[in-house]
Amino acid sequence: MTRHARNCTAGAVYTYHEKKKDAASSGFGSSSRRLGKDSVKGFDCCSLTLQPCRNPVVTKDGYLFDKEAILTYIITKKKEFARKMKEYERQMKEDEEEQAEKVNAETKKQVDRFISTEKNIVSSKPTNAAEEIPSTSGAISNVSLGKRKELPSFWVPSQTPSAKVARLEKPDSKIYCPISNKPLKMKDLIEVKFTEVKDPSDKKSLIAKENRYMCAVTHDILNNSVPCAVLKTTGDVVTMECVEKIIKKDMIHPLTSEKIAESDIIPLQRGGTGFSTTNDNLQAKEERPALQC
Repeated sequence: MTRHARNCTAGAVYTYHEKKKDAASSGFGSSSRRLGKDSVKGFDCCSLTLQPCRNPVVTKDGYLFDKEAILTYIITKKKEFARKMKEYERQMKEDEEEQAEKVNAETKKQVDRFISTEKNIVSSKPTNAAEEIPSTSGAISNVSLGKRKELPSFWVPSQTPSAKVARLEKPDSKIYCPISNKPLKMKDLIEVKFTEVKDPSDKKSLIAKENRYMCAVTHDILNNSVPCAVLKTTGDVVTMECVEKIIKKDMIHPLTSEKIAESDIIPLQRGGTGFSTTNDNLQAKEERPALQC
């Protein structure tokens, strides 16, 4: 690879590092950098408030929420469904009334036609052929005089066209998880019990501590880089290493000695960012004006 000196510009190759350095100093091009630790949600933080959980609960898919936050979310969604359902029922009632009015109008029209026919049978008035053809004098374009009244007019308020009211769809009564977008029920929330790290020398509060929780069995420190799992029967949080090496051998809870199933082990989703694709690409990209030569 060709190397350029500090002030040398005679090289035939414009290297990638020189291009990157010039783009950063000039303000053109795209700059990408890896997100720092402060931008990543903690493993023990709520997926809605992004704050450490006071009363943590977990879903069947392993997403951690604060109990107060997720219950507030569920209640809000239920109120929204009730409001949309009332609007939908009002629309259905209006449709029924409109349909009934159409039926009544059609019935009245048939009755009037029948009465006029009966009257014509009793006494018929001689008509001339010239009277049957309506006069088209004064009509607009090739539209007959009778149809001209149906034309919309932007100057007459009673004849201006109006937009149709948007139809409402029947609302879905299901409540979906704000993260996984899967059906969520209040009874499916599982309480989580974190094991605090006991350090007599550390006088900091629990939130200020860097190492707050540990595995309930092996006492390993838990953080975003350590895969964890929640045992559904008791809510204890253990590492995946403990699950693979200890629990899955005989499928017995190491703390209560109870028999557990595979579905009782819920992998805890680790911290992600506030972006749509969490834990997939922790790179932030900033678009800037392109430098063209």
